[in-house]
Amino acid sequence: MKRNELKHAFKLAFPHTIPVLTGFLILGIAYGVLMSSKGYPVIYSVLMSAIAFCGSMQFVAITLLTTLFNPLEAFLLSLMVNARHLFYGISMLEKYKGFGKIKNFLIYTLCDETFSLVSSVTPPENVEKKYFYFAISFLDYSYWIIGTFLGGVLGSFITFNTTGLDFVLTALFVVLFIEQIRIKQNRVYGFLGIALGILSLILFGASNMVIPTMISVLIVLLVWRKWVCN
Repeated sequence: MKRNELKHAFKLAFPHTIPVLTGFLILGIAYGVLMSSKGYPVIYSVLMSAIAFCGSMQFVAITLLTTLFNPLEAFLLSLMVNARHLFYGISMLEKYKGFGKIKNFLIYTLCDETFSLVSSVTPPENVEKKYFYFAISFLDYSYWIIGTFLGGVLGSFITFNTTGLDFVLTALFVVLFIEQIRIKQNRVYGFLGIALGILSLILFGASNMVIPTMISVLIVLLVWRKWVCN
């Protein structure tokens, strides 16, 4: 019975993950190619994606792995790059409540794209929520690993200029953002995020704007929820 429920959940979840599928395959291939261009075999790229699974930080890690290693600098940089997951995790506590052992996997595989889907897609009535969310998380996780594997293999046989490949990560975020603001009720939050991002850019500069932007967005949304939505 459980196997049938999971199969049904994957069937219903797959159409929602198609944008992530296309983005992660391209992005994963780019990452695999970049790793290969630095001399790392396919298995290292795949293990990095399967264990670390941190998208943008994996691209940053390529530089860290190919220069003089500084553990403290790597830790602080990882913390800053992935600080946004603190906010994602907090917002998912209630949604993932009571999911049992599946919750551990959902937490481990939570990324920007999965968060975007899980927070905006309502599970169909004929499927259990935890299986539906598990299917989305597992599919997105698999797309990234498969893309990395393909990129590592291609990078072993094809040599070309890899300059600009890491921009596909930014492109994927833009596509996901556009998909979100196409929904009318999400537009005010989307443009609010843009405004606060620009303000943080002006005040803190491009290299220090991410964390101030996330904190300001959280504060504004909390105030909005308290005074406007109640």
